[in-house]
Amino acid sequence: MTAILGISAFYHDSAAALVVDGQIVAAAQEERFTRTKHDSGFPKHAIDYCLREAGLTPGQLDYVGFYDKPLRKFERMLETYRAFAPSGFESFRTAIPSWLKEKLFLPRELKQGLGGQYRGRYVFMDHHESHAASAFFPSPFDEAAVLTLDGVGEWSTTCLGVGRGNMLSLTKEIRFPHSLGLLYSAFTYYTGFRVNSGEYKVMGLAPYGEPRFKDLILDRVMDLKEDGSFRMDMSCFNYCQGLTMTSERFHHLFGGPPRAPESKLTQREMDLAASLQAVTEEVMLRLARNAAKTTGCRNLVLAGGVALNCVGNGKILRDGCFENVFIQPAAGDAGGALGTALFIWHQLLDRPRVTNGKDSLRGSLLGPAFSDDEIARELQRLGAKFSTAHDDNELTTRVAALIAEEKVIGWFQGRMEFGPRALGGRSILGDARSPKMQSVMNLKIKFRESFRPFAPIVLREHVHEWFEMRPNEDSPYMLLVAPVRDDRRVPLPPEYDGKFGIEKLNDPRSTVPAITHIDYSARVQTVDTDRNPLLHQLLTKFKERTGCPLLINTSFNVRSEPIVCSPEDAWRCFRMTDMDVLVLGHHILLKTEQSAISEAERESYLKQFALD
Repeated sequence: MTAILGISAFYHDSAAALVVDGQIVAAAQEERFTRTKHDSGFPKHAIDYCLREAGLTPGQLDYVGFYDKPLRKFERMLETYRAFAPSGFESFRTAIPSWLKEKLFLPRELKQGLGGQYRGRYVFMDHHESHAASAFFPSPFDEAAVLTLDGVGEWSTTCLGVGRGNMLSLTKEIRFPHSLGLLYSAFTYYTGFRVNSGEYKVMGLAPYGEPRFKDLILDRVMDLKEDGSFRMDMSCFNYCQGLTMTSERFHHLFGGPPRAPESKLTQREMDLAASLQAVTEEVMLRLARNAAKTTGCRNLVLAGGVALNCVGNGKILRDGCFENVFIQPAAGDAGGALGTALFIWHQLLDRPRVTNGKDSLRGSLLGPAFSDDEIARELQRLGAKFSTAHDDNELTTRVAALIAEEKVIGWFQGRMEFGPRALGGRSILGDARSPKMQSVMNLKIKFRESFRPFAPIVLREHVHEWFEMRPNEDSPYMLLVAPVRDDRRVPLPPEYDGKFGIEKLNDPRSTVPAITHIDYSARVQTVDTDRNPLLHQLLTKFKERTGCPLLINTSFNVRSEPIVCSPEDAWRCFRMTDMDVLVLGHHILLKTEQSAISEAERESYLKQFALD
């Protein structure tokens, strides 16, 4: 037996992943255990979970890998500060303590984190190789072009390569400070959202605006070539030498200072988001087309934080430059832990890789699970009132009926998801046909901005009947956006054209308005019997009852809280929101049967999570 532990830590979304004899045993982010969003500390809890899942101790590990090379990253930091000296001194002074405390002494940190029990070799990976390995090795393809796009690793920000069999090779790169990820983060900062967590809000805001700044970005901020390579005018940015993302020149170009966080959104922010998204999609498309041309591959795999841009991913798939596209569901830094472990197994140890047309991620359900008995004991300890379904058939029948009554359901089943998306393990479900459901779930359940769209889960065998996708198109990880079919759309009223921004939300666009964004798009997750049979059964029961094979699926958490991990996490979130029903395994809890909570209790709960 060969056990390999991959670790990502100290930058963003620390995580651990365990591979045993080439099989992915477990993977989880540290934030789920500590309840600190994007926890970047050493992933002690995630490691403990992975080892516990496999029944191993640190001393039984054969290899431990880290997802990047800290010394090369430190070299880049020093080179950057030297190039911008003396203006970068304040940024340097802010950054250097964490390097001197942890990042420059990673072998020591890893040894301490593993309790001094591990005596083997540490492998330090190139950051973008970790991303590439996380996408290619679990993919269903024997051969594929590989694109990795993020903020920055050591020096690379974008890489192109090829994976064949059990070998991976990156051949081209774009280097720091020119970065599509950092461009997106700069606009995220400028539009008043938090960098490294608010980028998906900008993507969701984009359809409310017009891309009137697109040409300005391409003329004055970014020099984009036909093959997707680019350079950025660094006088517009401040991330190399300062403590902010954008410069005064940037502010002058786009009409004023950054939006203050939590202040009212204006048409300018919506147009900026639309313009940035249009540029991002153009860059991604050109990179993909060039990858197809230069590699000759029919398949593409994507990883890195930018690969979470599901609108861009959908454009690549519909463009047809590749026949098939696979996106790593934990595309950001957390996924680097998994990529590191798989790279060691396949490439460094030269172990064979066999593909069978399916990915090896098992629906990305790689986190902890809890038995019905464990859940029942916890609910009794918490004083909860619940009933228990005798089997899956009774459970799904009862829950489908509750959803059809427009109840909002907390759905806690099986293993927790690895990555930022709730995929049916730790989800909140609702009726997509309800015109009020988007607003209710955003404001009363998630406590987040009303403009944020929700994604559908749909029976894979019916996906082409509701969305512009191929029959049985596989999109199990909620990483592709597709248009809602014309025959599911409804006409807009004559007064619609006079409405501003978020006012447009009040007009339904389809027969499933709660998951149809204002541009008629939806972030589609398909459900099949292999990856999630229970969720497939629930959708089937709902279709039998209503004729509709899809539901809203959003992550089980409130704004700025990590997705719930344990039954207690789920109970607390259920109690402190206006969720109607909680389903934990086969146990069903109705809000009306639980004891009341005070506003002070609710406020105390919400204050744990800093606004983002």
